Amino acid sequence: MGKRIISRARGKGGPPYRSPGHRFAGTLSYRFAEGEIIDIIHDAARDAPLAKLKTERGEKLIIAPDGVKVGDRVKVSNAEMLENNILSLSQVPKGQTVFAIENYPGSGPMLCCSPGTVGIMISYDNNKVIVQMPSKEFKIFNPKCLATVGKAAGWGRRDKRFVKAGQVYHAKAARNKLYPRSSATKMNPVDHPFGGKTKPGTPKSISRWAPPGAKVGSIASSRSGKRKR
Repeated sequence: MGKRIISRARGKGGPPYRSPGHRFAGTLSYRFAEGEIIDIIHDAARDAPLAKLKTERGEKLIIAPDGVKVGDRVKVSNAEMLENNILSLSQVPKGQTVFAIENYPGSGPMLCCSPGTVGIMISYDNNKVIVQMPSKEFKIFNPKCLATVGKAAGWGRRDKRFVKAGQVYHAKAARNKLYPRSSATKMNPVDHPFGGKTKPGTPKSISRWAPPGAKVGSIASSRSGKRKR
């Protein structure tokens, strides 16, 4: 009898495929008025470094802005128009770059959190703010949404290559990502319907009513092969 294919095992969510949240630094938050950066840390859950702030509400975490250092102060909402401070989108002038944008008021930083990514303020009125995202899409926000002025730190992260496969393995293992990935045709017959060498011509199309372990390839395909022009 065959084994469950990887996609089914991941769907079940066993220990090898669960997110290792116990190793993550914590939740990002804008729920403070002013804070001092006491440390800049690495988080296994994110590529950008995090700034740990000492605030009136205890320690908080934010995405570290580019160029900050330990001892710098960060203000929220009522700050002057300075780099690295956190303002509501209605306070940010046109053309200014922002990152770690809230998706809705109070959600915490959710968008443009990757190293070096920025959104560009395009226009605003009383009811909506339009920001150009890194994908060039124009997204509408509530004017009360908070964002950090400037650019996320760590933007040179991709300049240094992995070089060795072992380094990729450890980077993936930090987040329980499957690596290395074997193609289905390289597996044994017990592991995947496409595995083995005795039947190399296995059809790729499969019925919509097939059992879960057999549902691989083109599911209920209406046609096969290249489209005729």
